[in-house]
Amino acid sequence: MAVRRLAMGAAEGLLARCRFRRRGGPVAFFFGVLSFGTVLLGASWGPAARAEPAPALPAGLSGGGTAAVVEIVDGDTLVLDDGRQVRLVGIQAPKLPLGRAGFKAWPLAAKAKRALSALTLGRALTLAYGGRRLDRHNRILAHLYDAEGAWIQGQLLSLGMARVYSFADNRALVREMLTHERAARAARRGIWANAFYAVRGADDADRYIGGFELVEGRVRAVAVVRGQAYLNFGDDWREDFTVTIRPAARRRFEAAGLDPADYEGRKVRARGWLKSYNGPMIEATHPEQLEVIDP
Repeated sequence: MAVRRLAMGAAEGLLARCRFRRRGGPVAFFFGVLSFGTVLLGASWGPAARAEPAPALPAGLSGGGTAAVVEIVDGDTLVLDDGRQVRLVGIQAPKLPLGRAGFKAWPLAAKAKRALSALTLGRALTLAYGGRRLDRHNRILAHLYDAEGAWIQGQLLSLGMARVYSFADNRALVREMLTHERAARAARRGIWANAFYAVRGADDADRYIGGFELVEGRVRAVAVVRGQAYLNFGDDWREDFTVTIRPAARRRFEAAGLDPADYEGRKVRARGWLKSYNGPMIEATHPEQLEVIDP
């Protein structure tokens, strides 16, 4: 503060001399103001005021700048000091109603919001992109890192305050996120101790149609019809749980070295929104939605 007061005093002196100097007129005034600004900048943005360097980002991510968090919307959404809203990409925290008529909060939604607040509120975070940058609500889709380089998505997953929720156009670090999720589920942390978020068996998946679910079972047969693949988890494809992979999505599997036939006979955990189409069905748009449980 003493240094800044001295700098301000010197700057004011320069400005005064420029104002009352008889010779030089406007030119002297201009250079005086220039000196004033230089002194101010040196006093305000010296070494003590420099921002911390952004953390190194994993391969596959590109930097999106740094901003401070001023508000927490829910367990996976926050607001930055420049007014932008960020949806933490790749995860889904328990949902709050947020003004939606008739919507009931999911279990642990308030706790998930508090967890995100503890990790981020009032802190400067680095944004990073690994795919599509905006969702249909014009929210930023970003990975977030604090000044120490801690990955916010990974922390929430490790706490059991979120689960992996990925999309075909935003797949960066999904494998790493699944690792965090598996560890939290094995330890029954957070949501994984609540039946609302339990992994469903393929045999009773029809009880949970309409929700985002993790469904586990053994693939009995694989069929490809007009380019679309069907992973059948039961004997009757008209009623039993099925995973479908459309032709465009199959190309993503092939690019990852996977063929739908590779899943036949394997125990698989599928994740996605359960729909009713010849029984309960999940559409897989990218390989990370399917985890092979046994070798």
